[in-house]
Amino acid sequence: MESLVKTYASGGKRATDEVSLEVADGEFLVLVGPSGCGKTTLLRMVAGLETPDSGRVSIGGRDVTDLPARQRGLSMVFQSYAIFPHMKVRQNIGFGLTMRKVPRDEVERRVKHAAELLHLEEYLDRYPAQLSGGQRQRVAVARAIVVDADVLLMDEPLSNLDALLRLQFRAELKRIVGQLGTTTLYVTHDQAEAMSLGDRVAVMREGKVAQLGTPLAVYDRPADRFVGGFLGSPPMNFLTAHVRDGALAVGDATLPAPDELSTWEGRDVLVGVRAENIQVDASAQPGWVPAQIEVVEPTGAALLLTARLGDEQVKVQAPTTFPAEPDQHVYLRAAPESLRLYDPATGLALAT
Repeated sequence: MESLVKTYASGGKRATDEVSLEVADGEFLVLVGPSGCGKTTLLRMVAGLETPDSGRVSIGGRDVTDLPARQRGLSMVFQSYAIFPHMKVRQNIGFGLTMRKVPRDEVERRVKHAAELLHLEEYLDRYPAQLSGGQRQRVAVARAIVVDADVLLMDEPLSNLDALLRLQFRAELKRIVGQLGTTTLYVTHDQAEAMSLGDRVAVMREGKVAQLGTPLAVYDRPADRFVGGFLGSPPMNFLTAHVRDGALAVGDATLPAPDELSTWEGRDVLVGVRAENIQVDASAQPGWVPAQIEVVEPTGAALLLTARLGDEQVKVQAPTTFPAEPDQHVYLRAAPESLRLYDPATGLALAT
């Protein structure tokens, strides 16, 4: 994708704004972002369902910008199942091959192989109405992979499934795509889905790519405040700190500052820290910061604490064995290497 621009209304805001991305052969790239950020528009331009105002789309070194969808060598899985209710599972999976006039024995072989990959063998002679939502979604994926396309496009294919089924199918989808080695472009608004599925993640905001990298790199070192606040549950904490005498003053607390912050002496910076990187203790210890618990939320595997640190509110992840109560006074500590620093004016990460 090279400098793709798409505007839906004349003179209006750009849905995609000079977006350039390269997906490697066999790579699983996830486009993630809030509603209206341009991720589906980008996918539709790759698919040939939208025409870019400017820019180019190339697949395997071939410029396909002006080619219709059917000539691009793609297959696509939509948010809705989009399977034919009057056809059995077998015919639904093989529909694309039949339309391409592939010989019947080859269609049967490929349908059987796709059904095995997606554990659909026993459902081949059922109609969609006789299947669960998860089984119908598997049929839609099987129909997409059976044609052996150059690129597989997926537009929020798991959003119609319930939470448990989504978790199960997510792992199944990663296994299948890994076995096939098909180049995949996947769109989702679910940041947990993006983190677990993608070889790389492109976080989008207002028609642009805010950050591109491996899931762990993007999560650990967000390029700006938006990315840190979007990825992660809970999102990254952001505290306003004053750089004073080579240290970071957050309210009455003092944190060590990196040497690179010497040029920020006397100015404010934003300190970003993940909830799981903050330790909590009921007893005072040297270098630990006093805080007061406001809310305790058990999440099963941990306790999510909302604590007041001076004028700032911070989310802290504590073990379930920690005796936390609302209004309790506690002490917090974050390792200096877990702190991320941002310019409060631009929200961009500081080069430290």
